[in-house]
Amino acid sequence: MNSRVRPSLLAALVLTAPLAACARAPEASPTPVAQAAPAATPAAPSAPLVTGLPDFTRLVEQVGPAVVNIEARVPARYAGRGGMPGDEELPEIFRRFFGPDFPGMPGQPGRPGPDAPSGRSVGSGFIISNDGYILTNHHVVDGADSITVRLSDRREFTAKLVGSDETYDVALLKVEGKDLPTLRQGRSGAIKPGQWVVAIGSPLGLDQSVTAGIVSAIGRTGGPGQQYVPFIQTDVAINRGNSGGPLLNTSGEVVGINSQILSNSGGYMGVSFAIPMDLAMGAVDQIKKNGKVSRGMLGVQIQGIQSGQARAMGLASNDGALVNSVEPGSAAEKGGIEVGDVIVSVNGRPVATSSDLPPMVGMLPPGTRAKVGVVRDGKPRELTVTLGELPSDAQRVASVADGGDATPGTASAVSQLGLRVAELDARSRDQLGLEAGEGVRITAVDSAEAREAGLQPGMAILRVGRTPVGSVAELERQLRGVGAGDAVMLLVRSPSGQTSFVALTVAS
Repeated sequence: MNSRVRPSLLAALVLTAPLAACARAPEASPTPVAQAAPAATPAAPSAPLVTGLPDFTRLVEQVGPAVVNIEARVPARYAGRGGMPGDEELPEIFRRFFGPDFPGMPGQPGRPGPDAPSGRSVGSGFIISNDGYILTNHHVVDGADSITVRLSDRREFTAKLVGSDETYDVALLKVEGKDLPTLRQGRSGAIKPGQWVVAIGSPLGLDQSVTAGIVSAIGRTGGPGQQYVPFIQTDVAINRGNSGGPLLNTSGEVVGINSQILSNSGGYMGVSFAIPMDLAMGAVDQIKKNGKVSRGMLGVQIQGIQSGQARAMGLASNDGALVNSVEPGSAAEKGGIEVGDVIVSVNGRPVATSSDLPPMVGMLPPGTRAKVGVVRDGKPRELTVTLGELPSDAQRVASVADGGDATPGTASAVSQLGLRVAELDARSRDQLGLEAGEGVRITAVDSAEAREAGLQPGMAILRVGRTPVGSVAELERQLRGVGAGDAVMLLVRSPSGQTSFVALTVAS
């Protein structure tokens, strides 16, 4: 062999030997060869290190198919200058969830141009009957000219809006389907703070998202126009797109409709609100029957009761709603409810706070004969009231109250309350909406307690306790015999027409 070829041949033999050994073992070997390892078998699941925590897997598997995604197309009429509406034209879903600083809102960067297409509102909903009735929020479909419903199995339906109610924020849809998965209704009245609840929906467009938490409060009332909904407050994470989805108890029963969040940014901050299912289903029944929702009206103005007021009226507790005004010709007046009464129950259901009364009355249909329990002069009474109907353009079933140049005059008993008063002339009475012989004008407020109670010059004192007063002399007579340290209830009216009771302590 040529000597010049030998080194390269040796090198090739050195390189190929290990590769051949990896591919095939030699036929004979003086040392034993290791047997091939058996195929690996799955390890047994490890025992959980943390036990006792809730597992919602089965719940979600059973109820998830009945939760739907809702897309509502908002027509071009909502588009204002620059492609975005003004605040007064903005669909409710944007006002509630996006907030004023969200990009694209009026006055913010990122607004679409004048040629932008019609808008799109995305929310959630759930099927309540196997023939295709679906519940969602009014604000999800408000102003829509087409509504599309998508199920978890990717089926898609065009939905018809059967009816909706802005006050309760409930909308009923209908799709053409058979044997659809449904959710069972639970008793929202049985919900208590501290109980576990689950939400399923499409937050931020992420379908079939599951979040869980606890009920943090019940009976929460919202802002103006929302005093008829006793919201369920939770710490379940809710974001844009969760609107209209179900809030479920641990039995998989729907107890509420996720509706609102409390947020400074438009995103979840730990507080969310759901409409009680009992209330929503009452609205559904009315929509199916009448095409709209009607609410009962009592026709009173009420306020909460503070400890000083309870003491002045001889009440055992602060429970109830104090009546400070009765509308002429209303159900309350016809039923015998009077100014100064404390409403403590409706059809046997206790009224713990003044905010409890509006939803209790509003849930009852107009024409209902309701048993109203009141405390008058320290004694309980039961009155029968036939409810009127709340006008659709006026939210005033039982609106909760917020707490001149006449010649000055004084009275010793009045001065002990830290007030100075004068007679009301005809012009002042007319400005305050009072009849002849009604009221005494407050001309000065001298005590810190009276100022803290909200009394101001220009207000009128209408009653001492339950007794009307129309002059300084009558006011003095009603205060005669009141001693130092006694609490006195005064019914007063502000120049804006707001009437409320205040409690003052007679100075020593």
